[in-house]
Amino acid sequence: MTGAPVEFGITHFGSAFGEIQDVEKSASTYVPDPERVLQWGYKSFHRAADGVTATDLAAEAAREALDHAGLAAADADLIVLAASELLEYPHWDASAALARELKVRETQTLLLTEGCASGVTGLGVVAGLMAVQPEISTVLFTAVNRVSEFHRNRMKVNNAVHSDGAVAAILRRGHGRLRWLSTEQLTDPDLCDWFRTDYGGAAAPLPPDGWSSLTAPAGHERVQAHFQKEPRRLREFAELAIDRSVRVIDGACARAGVARADLARFIYINDPDGIADIAPRLGLPLERTNSAQAAELGHMGAADQLACLAAQVEQGTIGPGDLVALSGISIGMRWYCTLVQA
Repeated sequence: MTGAPVEFGITHFGSAFGEIQDVEKSASTYVPDPERVLQWGYKSFHRAADGVTATDLAAEAAREALDHAGLAAADADLIVLAASELLEYPHWDASAALARELKVRETQTLLLTEGCASGVTGLGVVAGLMAVQPEISTVLFTAVNRVSEFHRNRMKVNNAVHSDGAVAAILRRGHGRLRWLSTEQLTDPDLCDWFRTDYGGAAAPLPPDGWSSLTAPAGHERVQAHFQKEPRRLREFAELAIDRSVRVIDGACARAGVARADLARFIYINDPDGIADIAPRLGLPLERTNSAQAAELGHMGAADQLACLAAQVEQGTIGPGDLVALSGISIGMRWYCTLVQA
C-alpha cells in the first residue's frame, strides 16, 4: 500500500523539560561506576523537581503548543497522551487527567503506553482514528517521560541516561507541512521482559525489604543473562537490531511510496551510539540526525523524536519538502518508524 489514507500535519509545538543536570557531575549519585555511563556520550539530562508529575509536564507542554497555535484546549477534537514511564497511579487514565488539567469536558481522549515507541507510533494511531472519524480535525498530541525514581534508576535501565520532559504537537487535518506519511513497526515478543519494572504490578505489588532502585540490578544484566554472557551472541543481536531498524524504515518508505535514498533527516531515540550505528546504513551523516541533541537532552522516552523534530524545525535545519524518519527501538521489543515530510 502506498499513499497516506488521511492527510494531516503538525502546525505547532510546545515543550516542558525538567531542570538541566550535568551527567559527569551527577552520575556518581546513581551508579557506582560513573565512567561506564560517561562512555554512552551524554553530556546533560533533565530531572523534574520533586512533586512535578508526568501530567504536570504534559499540561505545560500542551498549553504552550495551544498558545503558539492560537487555540484553546476545547478546540481539540481529540487529546492524546503518549507516556513511556510509570504514571502517577495504576488503574488511572492519564489522558483524562491531562484533559482535566486543561479544563476541557467531554472531549475524546486516548492514552498510549507502548514505551518509547508511543510518541511515534501514536501518529499512526491518530491517522487511523482520523480515517474512521471524519469529525476529528484538530488533535492535541502530547508525549511525556517522567522517571519514577522509586521504581527505576535513570542511569541503570539500559545504556541511556533517562531524562524528564514533554513535547506537544498540534495536528490538523489537511495541513500541508510536517505531514504524516506512514508508520511501520515490528515486535519481537520473546524479548518483552528485558526492561520491565519488576515491582508495582499485580505479579509483585511490593518490592522485598531493603530493595532500592539505586542498588537494584541494572537492566542490562537481564540482557546479558538472556545471551548467557556470550559476547558473540550479543554482537549478533546488535547487528540484528540495526537490521530491524533499517527494515522498519524501509517498510515505512514503501508504504509512503518513497525510497530510503529520499530521506533528508533521521531522528532516532536519544541514543548517541545507536544513531552512530544506524545513520551510515541510511547514507546520512551525523549532521543530519539528532546526535548532538541526544547528548544534550538525554533519553526522554516517548518525547525523544518529537522534541528533536520541534527543535530542528525551529532552528531551520529541516527545510520545506525534507523527508524525515522518526525511528527507534522500545520495550516490547518494538522497532518502529514514522515518516513525516516538512
